[in-house]
Amino acid sequence: MKLPDFKVEQWMNDYENEAVYNLTDTCVKPLVFSELMAMADENALMDLRLDYGTITGDSQLKKEILSLYKTGSEENITLMQGCLQANESLMYTLLEAGDTVIAYEPGYQQFTDLPKSFGCHVIILKLYEENGWQPDLNELEEAMKNDIKMIIINQPSNPTGVFFSEEYIEKMIELARKQSTWILSDEVYRGLYDEPSISDIYEKGISTSSLSKVFSLAGLRLGWIKGPEEVIHLINVRRDYSIISTGPLADMLACAALQNKEQILSRSRKIIEANRSIVSQFVKDHPQFHIVMPQYGTVGFLGYEADIDDTMLARQLLADEGVFFVPGSCFGSEKHMRIGFTCETETMIKGLTKLAAYLERK
Repeated sequence: MKLPDFKVEQWMNDYENEAVYNLTDTCVKPLVFSELMAMADENALMDLRLDYGTITGDSQLKKEILSLYKTGSEENITLMQGCLQANESLMYTLLEAGDTVIAYEPGYQQFTDLPKSFGCHVIILKLYEENGWQPDLNELEEAMKNDIKMIIINQPSNPTGVFFSEEYIEKMIELARKQSTWILSDEVYRGLYDEPSISDIYEKGISTSSLSKVFSLAGLRLGWIKGPEEVIHLINVRRDYSIISTGPLADMLACAALQNKEQILSRSRKIIEANRSIVSQFVKDHPQFHIVMPQYGTVGFLGYEADIDDTMLARQLLADEGVFFVPGSCFGSEKHMRIGFTCETETMIKGLTKLAAYLERK
């Protein structure tokens, strides 16, 4: 099995540590350990036995995860080390060489290149900026004339931050149901508001997520899969070859976080909404930039008009001004930059000011 370099992750690995103004991070300003410990039962942690724990995840943690959804029981949940691994485990379990998969672009490279790596045919449908980064329903109907094993979506999307329209999702489910197609929805950016989950509205819908983005706890590496009981069983059988468990320490800390989810999410909303307002005003004041401002999630896709490609711009901005973006070409869409609404507002203001001044000199 051969995999190409993961463009966005390699870019982050190569350049993130050089950033003075990181305007592209997808995770809301991380909590520090003392903040999380203030939510936990310290005595219980001190007495915690550091064995493998419950292999598929602590029962109380599963109940807390289910509080993020409208349907399901503990049998519909299994834990993973982050959403990335959740997606990988699910694809390895349900897909085989020769299967056909639908994914979307601009989008996250894992959704296209991982299925390709073990012999799947991937049909890529385009998201249209002029239509608010929505896909075309006619193109979906045409693609579904094929025998489709799985549709992979990202709700809200990385990098656009956009949720597919209710009409589009309803039609997708209608078409998927006719040929018993799985829908995998990476919902790692979901949860700030009352956004719908595919696992609540479609019997073959499978949701993946984690505590990394809106819960500000990427360092816990705690993710999960919510789906039909038979799928969760298959994944739990296969996990013995890879993950075994997430471990009792991560499970207990994650449980404490979710028991205090409103406190954490209120903090995240405050940070994100302040930065969205700053970016909205920035675009109004600088007509060489444009953005489809998302309602949900932690990221957006900032476009610009200038005679410089996005990869060169991102490198030069970092080297000359310390301003860090992931270029849109990492997602299949040039002359864009992924912007995260996750940093301190002062960082956002200073970084955008430097960005505008830099482009004006070009």
